Amino acid sequence: MTPMVMDAPSAWDVLDGISLPRGYRVEITEGKIVMTPQGEYQWKIILRAAPQIEQQLAAHGDILSDVMIDFPSSQYGYAPDLAIIAPGSVRNSRGRFEWHSLEAVLEVVSKSSRDNDFAKKFRLYAECGIPVYVVIDPEDGVCTVYRQPTRTGAYGDDTTVPFGQDLVLPLPGRDITVRTDGFPKTGELG
Repeated sequence: MTPMVMDAPSAWDVLDGISLPRGYRVEITEGKIVMTPQGEYQWKIILRAAPQIEQQLAAHGDILSDVMIDFPSSQYGYAPDLAIIAPGSVRNSRGRFEWHSLEAVLEVVSKSSRDNDFAKKFRLYAECGIPVYVVIDPEDGVCTVYRQPTRTGAYGDDTTVPFGQDLVLPLPGRDITVRTDGFPKTGELG
């Protein structure tokens, strides 16, 4: 099967040649460049989850964090907190993975990203057919696993997992289990 290749301009093209400030996460939503600093809770959760996922992938796929992904619209350019890339996926002519290479996306919510993570990304990820979308919410201390994406921008199934319980990522042909007992809730860092 020939992989589907994006023929629309990439949202990231607008940033070619631009020097961006360090320490900020840059994404493009509805054609607008959005820069936000990485929060401490986000960073600690990513730092705890990524090695668990990478170890269980055991070279059957890859994991990326805050890396540009091309989506089928020049209005959206996301760099997910954590993205699981399907085995055998190839980069496009720009050197980036595209939306159809994603088996799962995990986003850690911050106060400034709530609308993006729960609404805009939710809708786009579902429309693109990303099989598993996980929203990790340190404020509420829960992870929500969305599955069964629809082209109308919704997911048909969701499961809520409180911090402290195992988060299971149902990937094609295998499950990845992430221990969440080390995920900090908002206000718990000293």
